Amino acid sequence: MEELISEINTSENISSNRSFYLAEKCSNLLSSGSTLDEQEARRIVIHILNNWEKVCHETYNFWTDIIEALGFYPYLAKNKDNLILESSADIIRQQYFLSDYLENTYFHKEQKKLSTNVFSDNNVVASAPTSFGKSLLIEEIVASHKFQNIVIIQPTLALLDETRLKMRKYSDFYKIIVRTSQPASEEKGNLFLLTAERVMEYEPLPKIDFLIVDEFYKLSLRRIDDRADTLNNAFLKITNHNNCKFYLLGPNIDDITPGFAEKYNAVFFKSNFSLVDCNVVNLYEQITPTTSDRENDKNKLALLYPLLDSLGNEQTLIYCSSPNRARRYARGYLDYLISKGTAPQNDLSLIEWIHKNIADDWSLAKELEYKVAVHDGSLQKHIGASIIRYFNKGLLNCIFCTSTIIEGVNTSAKNVILFDDRKGGRQIDFFDYSNIKGRSGRLMEHYVGTIYNFVQPPKQRQIIIDIPFYEQNPQIISDEILINILPEDIEDRTRARYEELYQIKHELLDIIKKNGVSVNGQMNIYYALERDIDVQYNNIAWAQLPNWEKMFYILSLAENNLFDFSDKHGVFSVKQLVRYLDMYRKKKNLMVIVDDIYQGKVKNVKYMTPERKLKYYDDSIEQAFHLYRHWFQFTVPKAFRVVDSLQRFVCTKHSRRPGSYSYFVQQLENDFIRDNLSILTEYGIPASAVRQLEKNVPPDIDEDDVFEFIRRNKKTLARNLLRYELEKIDECL
Repeated sequence: MEELISEINTSENISSNRSFYLAEKCSNLLSSGSTLDEQEARRIVIHILNNWEKVCHETYNFWTDIIEALGFYPYLAKNKDNLILESSADIIRQQYFLSDYLENTYFHKEQKKLSTNVFSDNNVVASAPTSFGKSLLIEEIVASHKFQNIVIIQPTLALLDETRLKMRKYSDFYKIIVRTSQPASEEKGNLFLLTAERVMEYEPLPKIDFLIVDEFYKLSLRRIDDRADTLNNAFLKITNHNNCKFYLLGPNIDDITPGFAEKYNAVFFKSNFSLVDCNVVNLYEQITPTTSDRENDKNKLALLYPLLDSLGNEQTLIYCSSPNRARRYARGYLDYLISKGTAPQNDLSLIEWIHKNIADDWSLAKELEYKVAVHDGSLQKHIGASIIRYFNKGLLNCIFCTSTIIEGVNTSAKNVILFDDRKGGRQIDFFDYSNIKGRSGRLMEHYVGTIYNFVQPPKQRQIIIDIPFYEQNPQIISDEILINILPEDIEDRTRARYEELYQIKHELLDIIKKNGVSVNGQMNIYYALERDIDVQYNNIAWAQLPNWEKMFYILSLAENNLFDFSDKHGVFSVKQLVRYLDMYRKKKNLMVIVDDIYQGKVKNVKYMTPERKLKYYDDSIEQAFHLYRHWFQFTVPKAFRVVDSLQRFVCTKHSRRPGSYSYFVQQLENDFIRDNLSILTEYGIPASAVRQLEKNVPPDIDEDDVFEFIRRNKKTLARNLLRYELEKIDECL
């Protein structure tokens, strides 16, 4: 088979005899009835389509029949000028695969089966390759208007933003809700686009008719994901109290916990069907391994940079095990291009924005000029989104990335380079590898992608995803999930532990359940508040904005109960965290922290070279961004919210006036931007632009009406905005 595919790819043209032979080969494979044979036929056809200009015109009709027999209806529609169905039966059959709700959209044969299941009385758990088109079914569910209130849970804000942009065409029928401050509409349907954490925080949720969980493998506790508890609880929060349908989707999964499908009236839909093939190139065979990691990296880089050069304008993702490695190798590739005399090729509006708002010397700005970028979880949301948009438009050639782009963003990458074999601190397994590989080639963009393996791929093994709240394995299930399971669903082997948890006072337990974080940690904080209610009352019961002492007290309670500093994330102690938090609260400018970090790095450096200065400043920017995303936008607000709920309970119990941290939490999460404009940052508009808009947008306009006001007054509002900021506003309008 590989010889045939190689022949298709390397031949200058495919003669009528050879084309007929290949078509006959496919026809025989299909008529055998074997799943494996059909898979081989699909691969041949995909490579024929990828080399269509070589195929003899006289044989087009043979290939059209085979493509139709394979159920490749999206490709028939895409290539309708060359692939012409001639019989009435074929044309009628093609119309069957036209979506009932999406205009001019044809499903391939397996998508049609999945769609039939989704709109049946069954719930659906779907596993299929990345290039299958599972998420198209999400849009079909929304477009059907059959469901009044829909919740879509996705793991990253980047994915949710991508979904929001796709779904805004349905805003006449649905109010699109992306944050907990937006109330549900009573006049029309509601489409909730939320992370699991926001599902837990959103109150009150209306009756939910349909729940969609993207990347549902993140429910698993065996895959070591610190957000798995929250996703399990978000699922339970919705399904425990709503008789709603659900659609769980994910890639490359062989099975799920036995019995789950039966209990929840669900179909486990598994398919290996793909309209994209992937070439595998094992470059690790050309790299001589050594005992030195540094030498190994040097040998790999000597192969990597020329390879990227040779790929030219083909979009390529380079998978690295950590943000530091991604940044280091992106800078290295930039230096490589400059040393070769390559001229800058890009004048992107983001570059000007970086120069004006961050620094002239930040290496990302220079990399963008050379069609290179970095993507990791610490980038500001609008920067990360713009990098992906530029990449998908062909304005960038390569992105050095971590698992955040592999699991949390869709791209038009043709190639993926597996440069490292680790994900954070652990080895990638076959499931990780399959997901990384699946990012090469994209449905309706490329027929064939390529993965270049710089390390040996892990051995194939069966992937079974556990559903912890259903499985209730005593060795694995956490207290945080256990307390959210309905009493009638508790199994005998976990009942004693469950009943012990329910010894906690009912009202306090409700608070702990709602918070969805460590039960033990919350109880420790509760006992500390009981102990300190008199001596620390002023640091407990405050409102509006806290001073340094109040922040220090609250975060000291949270340390080792809600978070710790083992992973550092740019911070080593509560004292340091509070110092940065206080600095940001007062100045409302992250660059103040960048400068502080930079001064700390260089104060003891005796010999400062331009290269070192650039590296230290780069590292300071990236450390400050990480501090902002991990601590200021997620960990700190969550800690204050949890302690707030517990102090209200303790103060009320002791007949003392409780504090209220909600204003501070909201201000921090909103970047200290005015309430009615904070929705703009959620939609990917930079805070720099929003602060300009604050001067001209009245404070009494409801956040739902802000976009209409901007639309009507855009010419006036645009006067002091940069080109990039205007582009981001236009994206939202």
